[in-house]
Amino acid sequence: MDGTDRTVDAGPGLGERSAAELRLDPARVEAARRVLPSGGSAGLDRLAELAARLLGTRGSQVSLLADVQHVAAGTGGAAVGTTGPLGESLCTVTAALPAGEALVVPDARADERVRDLPPVRSGVVGAYLGVALTDSGGTPVGALCVFDPEPRPWAGSEIATLQQLAGSVMTELELAALLRQYEIERLRWELAKEAGEVGTFDFEPSSGVLLWDEQLQRMFGYDPATFDQSLDAFNARVHPDDMEWHADALQASVDTCGEYDVEYRIVLPGGRTRWIHARGRHVPGPAGRTPHLIGAAYDTTGEREAATRVTRVLEAMPAGFYSLDHEWRFTHVNAQAERLLGRSRDELLGRVLWEAFPATPGSVFDESYHEAVRTGDPVAFDAYYPEPLDGWYEISAWPTPDGLSVYFLEVTERRAAEERAQRGAQRLALLANVSADLAGPLDQNRAMQHLPRLVVPALADFCIVTVVDGDGRPRDVGCWHADPELRPLLDRYTEVRVDAMPPDSPAAVALRTGEQQRSSGAAVLDLLSPGEARDLLARLAPREAVVLPMRGRNRTLGALTVYYSDRTPTRAENLATAQEAADRAGLALDNARLYQAQQQLAEGLQRSLLTEPPEPDHAEIAVRYLPAAEAARVGGDWYDAFLQPGGTTMLVIGDVVGHDTEAAAAMGQLRGLLRGVATYSDAGPGEVLRGLDASMTTLQMTTLATAAVARLEQTPEELRQGVTRLRWANAGHLPPLILTPEGRVAELGEWTGDLLLGVDPGTQRRESVATLQRGSTVLLYTDGLVERRDSDLDEGIQRLRAAVEELADLPLDALLDELLDRLVHGRPEDDVALVAVRLHRQDRPRPPEAGPTRVPPTVPRDPTEG
Repeated sequence: MDGTDRTVDAGPGLGERSAAELRLDPARVEAARRVLPSGGSAGLDRLAELAARLLGTRGSQVSLLADVQHVAAGTGGAAVGTTGPLGESLCTVTAALPAGEALVVPDARADERVRDLPPVRSGVVGAYLGVALTDSGGTPVGALCVFDPEPRPWAGSEIATLQQLAGSVMTELELAALLRQYEIERLRWELAKEAGEVGTFDFEPSSGVLLWDEQLQRMFGYDPATFDQSLDAFNARVHPDDMEWHADALQASVDTCGEYDVEYRIVLPGGRTRWIHARGRHVPGPAGRTPHLIGAAYDTTGEREAATRVTRVLEAMPAGFYSLDHEWRFTHVNAQAERLLGRSRDELLGRVLWEAFPATPGSVFDESYHEAVRTGDPVAFDAYYPEPLDGWYEISAWPTPDGLSVYFLEVTERRAAEERAQRGAQRLALLANVSADLAGPLDQNRAMQHLPRLVVPALADFCIVTVVDGDGRPRDVGCWHADPELRPLLDRYTEVRVDAMPPDSPAAVALRTGEQQRSSGAAVLDLLSPGEARDLLARLAPREAVVLPMRGRNRTLGALTVYYSDRTPTRAENLATAQEAADRAGLALDNARLYQAQQQLAEGLQRSLLTEPPEPDHAEIAVRYLPAAEAARVGGDWYDAFLQPGGTTMLVIGDVVGHDTEAAAAMGQLRGLLRGVATYSDAGPGEVLRGLDASMTTLQMTTLATAAVARLEQTPEELRQGVTRLRWANAGHLPPLILTPEGRVAELGEWTGDLLLGVDPGTQRRESVATLQRGSTVLLYTDGLVERRDSDLDEGIQRLRAAVEELADLPLDALLDELLDRLVHGRPEDDVALVAVRLHRQDRPRPPEAGPTRVPPTVPRDPTEG
C-alpha cells in the first residue's frame, strides 16, 4: 500500500452505521464470539506491545467486535478487559471497510469519518491506523490498531507492518479458540462415556447372531422392540463405501482371533451419516476358533468434525504448525510449515525432529522443547536456525497428551526491522548527544575532542576529528578507538598524521573540496611516505577510511574521518549518521567563529564610542564598560566624564532603549550632543538634560533614553573646609551612589527620576545636591549591573550597596573590577557601564599655568528659571 487513505468519505455518523452493519450479520457476530478470549492472553499482549514499538506510537489495541466491542489487549491507555458500544469505536469503522483496506487517519480531529467518536473528542486519539482481523473464512471479527494523541502521517511500510502483525494476532486468536474447542470436545467425550453413551455388542461368528444393547441399537437408528439381532441389520446401516473393507477387517479378526478396532460410517434412516468407532476382543474357544467377539462402540462424529475443523484451520493459518509424538517424530505438518521449513510433509512425517534438522540438538529448540515436556507448561521463544533455513522464528510450543504441538512464524524480516529501528534509535540518540555536546560552551575545543567518543563504537571502529584553524591550517584535535589497547597507537598517529598527509590524500581533498572521500586502508597507506605515520597506520590496519567534511555555511571547517576494520561492515545508514554529526559539528564551529567575530565587532564598536576619562587635580576618575554575554548584543549604555569650560568636573551615565546597532549609533549621537551642550554653555546638569532633549526634538530623533548627569562643585570656602557639592539631574535613570570616607553608603533620601529623554522636550528637569567630604566616592552605573531575571531592581540595588560597603577600602579601579566580578561574574545579561569619581583626601597643588577654578552658585535652583 502507498500509505494513502483509499476509503470513501462517508461523512459524520460512520461509526454508528458501521456498527449497524456489523450487528446485522449474525454469522459475523458468532465468528467473533468464537475467537473471543476467555481471559487475558500473553500472546495478544506481546503482539500489541510489538505493534506500538515497531510503529513508534503511544498506544495500540486489539479489539474483538461481537454485539459490543471487547478490548482484548493493548498498550498506552487501552482499557484492556472492558467492553463498549460498537458505534463509539474507531475499530468498528475499521472492521466495516472492504477486505484488505486499512483505516488510515493522519489527523483524527480533521477527519469527518471519525472526528465525532468519543476517543477523538476526548483527545486520546489524534492519529489512528487500523486493520481488520479476519478469520480463515474472511469474516471480519475485530481490528488491530495503533494510535497517537497528536496527528502524524502513516507510511506505506507502517501499514504493511500492521497488516502482517494482524495476521499474527488472528493466528493467535484462532489457535486459542481451537485449543478451547479441543478441550470442550474432550470433556464432552468424557461426559458421554460417563453418561453411558457407549454401546456394547456380542457377535457369534458361527451363527451370525449379533446382540446389541439398547444404547447401540438407538445409535444405529433401530427400535429395540423390532431389532432382529442379525449381521444383516448391521450391514444395512454401514455406509456403502465402507461395506467391503469392514467385512474384510471383521473376517480377518475372526480368522486370526486378533483385535477388532475399526472406525467406519453408518447411514441412518433419515440419511444422516455418522462415524462409529468399534473395538472388540475374541473369547478363546476350542481348536483356535472363537465363539464370541465382544466389544463396544461409540459415536465419534463430533470428534471427527472437530478434528476436521482443526485440520482445516491449521492448513489455512498463515503460521507454521507441526506436532510431535513422545518419540519426537512428526505426526502432523501443515502447509505453511512445509513452506517455512522447505520440506514436504511426506519427507517429515514419521521422522525424528533431531535427525531431520541436525542443528537443533543442543540448541534453544532442544532446551525449550524438553522443558515444555518436562514441566507440562507452554514455552515461547525466538530462535535462529542456520543454513539452509537461515532465518529467525517465533516459536510457541505446548505439551499435549500425544506429545508436543508447535506453532511458529518466520520473523526474519521483523527482526531485521527491529534491529534497523534499534540502530535508528541509537543513531538518533547519538545525534542528540552530539547536538547537546555542541550546544554547550561556545569554545568548541572540548566538544571537538569529545566528538570521537560519541561516534565510536556506534558508527565506526575508530575515528579522528580534524579542525581547520583561522589561518587555514588543519590540525587533528581528537580521536578514539573501540579497542582500548590501540588508543595510545591512535593518539600518536594523530600527532604525526597531518604533517605526513600529502596534498592528494583523502583528508586533504575533503578539506579542500568539502566532499566526502572514501578509500581503502591499503590506498591510504600507499599515499603515505615511509615513516612513522605510515608504520602506525599499518598497525591500526583499517580496511576502509571515509573522510566526512565538517561543513559550515559556506566553507569547510574540518573533517571527521571514520575507519572500519575487517570485522565491521560499512553500513550506509551509519555513514549517513556520521555525516550528519560532522555537519552539525561544522555548523557549531561556524557559529562559534561567527559569535567570536560578532562579539569582537560589537565590543569594538561600543568601545570606539567611549573615551578615556580626564584626570582632574582634585579627584580620581575610573570608568568601565562590559558588553552583554550574548553575541552581537551591542547596546546603548554609555558613560562620560569631562571638564566644563569653568573647570568643574561633569560625570554622565546613560542608556538608550534597545540592544542593536541602531541603539549604539543613537548612543553615540546623544553622547556627542550632551558633550556639546555641556562644554559650550557651562550649564548645570538640569540645563544640560533640557538642552539635550530640545536638540533631540529639533533633529527629529525618535530615540528614548535614560541619563543621569552629575557635577562636582566647590566654593573657595568649601575648598578651605575640604567639602565638595555633588549636583545632579536625572532623566529616568538610577540615582548616583555615594560612599563616604568611613566606608558607608550615604542615604540620598527619597528620589524620583524625571521623565525619560525623547518623550517631552518641555518637561522641567530638577536638580539635587549632596555634600561630599574628602575621600568620598561617587558611583554612576547602568541597570545591567543590578538587574536579574530572577529578582527585582530593588534587590539588585541592595546587593550593590552591600558590595560597595564591603569593598570600600579597595583602590577605585580595583573596586570597579571587583563589583563587576561579584555582581555579574564577568558575563552580564545586559550591557554594563560604570563611571566613578573619588575625591582626594588632600588637596593637590594647582599647576601654575592653571587658572582659578570657576565656582558655580551654591544655591540649588531650577535651571529653567531666570
